[in-house]
Amino acid sequence: MTATAMETVGGVHAAVLTPFDADGQPDASALARHGRWLLANGCDGLAILGTTGEANSFSVDERLRLLDGLAEAGLPGDRLIPGTGCCAFPDTVALTRQAVEIGAAAVLMLPPFYYKGASDDGLFAAYADVIERVGDDRLRIVVYHFPQMSGVPLSIDLIGRLRQRYPEIVIGIKDSSGDLDGMIRCAEAFPGFAVLSGSDELLWPLLQAGGAGCITGVANVAAWLAAEILAAWRQGDRAAAEHTHARLTAIRRAIAAYPLTAACKEVMARHTGDAGWRRVRPPLMPLPADAARALADALDGLGFRPPAVERTSDAAVSA
Repeated sequence: MTATAMETVGGVHAAVLTPFDADGQPDASALARHGRWLLANGCDGLAILGTTGEANSFSVDERLRLLDGLAEAGLPGDRLIPGTGCCAFPDTVALTRQAVEIGAAAVLMLPPFYYKGASDDGLFAAYADVIERVGDDRLRIVVYHFPQMSGVPLSIDLIGRLRQRYPEIVIGIKDSSGDLDGMIRCAEAFPGFAVLSGSDELLWPLLQAGGAGCITGVANVAAWLAAEILAAWRQGDRAAAEHTHARLTAIRRAIAAYPLTAACKEVMARHTGDAGWRRVRPPLMPLPADAARALADALDGLGFRPPAVERTSDAAVSA
């Protein structure tokens, strides 16, 4: 792992939830507050506008307004990894340009995902077209491999081609496939390339194989545990890493027994006392009351409680 890639996207990142206001609109002020809490409690960075953040249920204008709102709130751009990949490349270009303008560390970029069975040539052309049209040396891309959701896998050959053409731009991958062997092959094939797990329970084995960290939904409520694993690994304390890994894995499995975004929002609603956290955008739905109680009981049984949330005013957030 090169220092540049590790400094840019290595570590623990939350796949950040998006709060909604009472009108069902993405709430930039609440998102900024949540982001500050995450950065204070174990996160190295914030992967906003991704799958857990419901971004594919937003219009491009809504996403652009969120990016602007976070910049206006003073959230540090170099801690942000916004999701910018869309089906239509002009949308991807517009979002990526804006992310670069607000100083984002990198962008998390899905491939265009409507047309299934796209060739590596087609996917390479799609990524290359975005890179060339953005045309900014500041651009850094973490490609997003989530075939279960996108239906469009990213092959190791494709990554190799992108690395060869754009070695300073295509610097990492978020792999949410659950295929640890594939992540390890990628880390071994491309020294200096940041391989990030989309699953908390694969963080520890991936770190041992040369991975860079994680971007996960459960980090919204348990980032400090992932940070403890990373710190123990850096200190060579295998026993501590394995102990925390077992605890984080149990917590993730309890949460992932339910739809992940709704479950993480339920945890935040119970923890903060703010029922507004339960709002999701259709087709997602909040957890039913019986599932919410079962999740709370499971987490209580594990002795799990997130760090305290300070009641911060919008004015203080934007100061």
